[in-house]
Amino acid sequence: MFFLRLLSRLPFPVLYAFSDFLFLITYYGVRYRRHLVIKNLQNAFPEDPVKTLKKYEKAFYRHLCDYAVETIKLLTISTEELKKRMVYKNPELVSEYANQNQSVLLLTSHQFNWEWLLASGCLYLPLQVDYVYQRQSSSLFDQFLISCRTRFGAYPIERSLLGREAVKRKDILRGIAIMADQFPGREQDKKYWTEFMGQRTAFFLGLGQLAYMTQYPAIFYGVKRIKRGYYEAEGFLVSSPPYEKESQQSVEGYVKATEKIIRQQPDGWLWSHNRWKSRE
Repeated sequence: MFFLRLLSRLPFPVLYAFSDFLFLITYYGVRYRRHLVIKNLQNAFPEDPVKTLKKYEKAFYRHLCDYAVETIKLLTISTEELKKRMVYKNPELVSEYANQNQSVLLLTSHQFNWEWLLASGCLYLPLQVDYVYQRQSSSLFDQFLISCRTRFGAYPIERSLLGREAVKRKDILRGIAIMADQFPGREQDKKYWTEFMGQRTAFFLGLGQLAYMTQYPAIFYGVKRIKRGYYEAEGFLVSSPPYEKESQQSVEGYVKATEKIIRQQPDGWLWSHNRWKSRE
């Protein structure tokens, strides 16, 4: 962590030069998950020519390496610099609910740079930001991510404790931040199957259960990369209560919003994740 903090103090041009070097190693050297990335792209965009898919693939790896150094930068970046580089276009959408003392669900996907989105949400949004996370197998990496994500005031909730924490913190005006586009791979994970990127895909059923339990409106924030090191986040309502017990309104709204942002900026999503490792 000491070394990472020192590294994070380097100016952006130096960090991005390191990212360029990391890209060469990752893409051409170790070829990190390239077979999986191109397979996912081919299945998601079967109508696109090979040349276009290769363009997406290469740009994705550049963004992935930028994501690494940008996340390290979170350890020391100033409030002013972060707000300049990650702009929330319409925070008033959340403010309207906060003014009514109404907590919300804050949904997003693994669209670069989601770490900056979470951190800057604490600066833009007029409520406490709680975020749901999965504990990492590496204690160092787990400590690093928690340090980055909580630096501006976000409150971490381990996924297995979500139900308990939702009840414990129900009287706090907050937004519960969730990324639910990864594969629900645990045996105890209840799955909801639907169409996503032209494929039958499993999503976490827990998102719908959380919406029912809290009766919070769900707002999706999509991230777009404007240029290197600069992003915009725009939110829109994807579901609102009352929710019936078996309703998957929030999940379906999330799926549609995630697919929309991916199709708008295909090279910005985390294609190296084995999202479709299981079929219905």
